[in-house]
Amino acid sequence: MTTLIAPLLLQAAAAAAGSQQYPTGALYVVATPIGNLADLTLRAVHVLSLVDAVGCEDTRHSAPLLRHLGLDKPLIALHQHNEREASAVVLARLAAGERVAYVSDAGTPAISDPGAALVAAVQAAGYTTVAIPGASSAIAAVSVSGDAVGAGFTFTGFLPSKGGERASALQALANSPLTQVLFEAPHRIEALITSLANACGPRPVTLCRELTKQFETVATMPADSLPTWLASDPNRVRGEFVVVVHAKAAPVNTDEVAQHDHTLKTLLAELPLKQAVALAAELTGAPRNALYARALSLKQAAES
Repeated sequence: MTTLIAPLLLQAAAAAAGSQQYPTGALYVVATPIGNLADLTLRAVHVLSLVDAVGCEDTRHSAPLLRHLGLDKPLIALHQHNEREASAVVLARLAAGERVAYVSDAGTPAISDPGAALVAAVQAAGYTTVAIPGASSAIAAVSVSGDAVGAGFTFTGFLPSKGGERASALQALANSPLTQVLFEAPHRIEALITSLANACGPRPVTLCRELTKQFETVATMPADSLPTWLASDPNRVRGEFVVVVHAKAAPVNTDEVAQHDHTLKTLLAELPLKQAVALAAELTGAPRNALYARALSLKQAAES
């Protein structure tokens, strides 16, 4: 970012977010981009300009971000190995009436990242915590997964690395009917996908690679098809991954769905397939996915 753009951005951020109250003696938990700098919100920019210090998962990662914004703030290293000691430093600053921000390396802090212990310590000490929301790879992945069956999701994050614990976690995941969101590193993605193929079979899985970045990839297919797809291009195992295991579809009584053939045939004679299925679902209350499969069969039979 040039020296000209930074002041203009800070001015825009102040104009957009400056009217809100920002209490002193408060911790601001600030979401930062997961890959694309343009995803930083104007409110986050304003808060980072306002605070007296910034707690960072890795100061070497966060310092360049602040420089991009034309900011120079005291940095407090706070990561998984020193959360208790660094939290004491933050609490001392809050006691002095300062505003302190906390940022992780990417996305929303304290979600499979350090920060939760800091937030708990701040709240236990009676100080205010303020969420400055923004990018989240888990939410981004679910939004592009096309999991129409799921209603909400379970965030699993990284699976255990040890064999027995990992196997148990995979089995629990496969047995759960809910949508599951996982994180995985590039050096273990092939092993995870093989395990999911064995455990989940035809259950749909969405693999998101390098979300928001230049070479972002989003692919949805049955779990047991993913190993072949992944192996067909070496670039597909590079980068950071979010994996969405889709919810299990409820068992469908095919005889019951077939009872709606007359309705489907009537609608298909006048409407495109998707519109016919949508209207049939409203009229009959039958599951849309089951009606779609049945309508497709009826349409193919009529055309043959």
